[in-house]
Amino acid sequence: MTRIQIVCLLSAVAFFAHAAPVAAQDIAFSLGDDGSISARTIQLFLLLTVLSVAPGIAIMVTCFPFLVTVFSILRQGIGLQQSPPNMLIVSLALFLTYFVMEPVFLAAWSNGIQPLTENQLDVETAFLRSIEPFKSFMVSRTDADNFSALSDLRYGAERASLDEQTPLSLLVPSFMLSEITRAFQIGFLIYLPFLIIDLVVAAILMSMGMMMVPPSVVSLPFKLAFFVVADGWSLIAGSLVRSYM
Repeated sequence: MTRIQIVCLLSAVAFFAHAAPVAAQDIAFSLGDDGSISARTIQLFLLLTVLSVAPGIAIMVTCFPFLVTVFSILRQGIGLQQSPPNMLIVSLALFLTYFVMEPVFLAAWSNGIQPLTENQLDVETAFLRSIEPFKSFMVSRTDADNFSALSDLRYGAERASLDEQTPLSLLVPSFMLSEITRAFQIGFLIYLPFLIIDLVVAAILMSMGMMMVPPSVVSLPFKLAFFVVADGWSLIAGSLVRSYM
């Protein structure tokens, strides 16, 4: 055995001799006081789930469903499939929602979230105080018929009262149904002028014998011109916002 091989052998033996105590050590994970891996895993999973659905829940208790539904019906009434794009409609509805809901957001922040960050309230009390402005807003916009229908399904003959003490499991779906119903009613009124333009153009094309020309292609410039002249976006957006004031 050469000198180089002897040196390499001694180095390997020394390395494994020093590494043996390290390999024998246990690896410990600190999961807090009396916490187990399964409990912490479940808590982490629940936290991630709540954080993932929280934006959707926050949107559903605002005026966003109403606004985005009306804008979608407006786009269909004009006859444009991809203009404005969905991202633009959603963004416009979001910023109008912020404009309308800003007093509610500020009230929720001052009543519950800010005291929670300052360690003045516990989580449960802060949540109850933060949700009160939203419940007041939803109660003022919930249709009595929709609420009664869901209340009958939940309580039967013992109908619940529509007030701030109504549970969220009953108030939120009633509010959303009321907003969607109101959005379709307004969408019907918005759709009528464009439908009249389509009928007039179709009648003119039929009288001229131009049956092979799609009426929607000819009526589209007239509907766009009518909408632009009437300043449609400002008129509709202003009307929708004023309905919440």
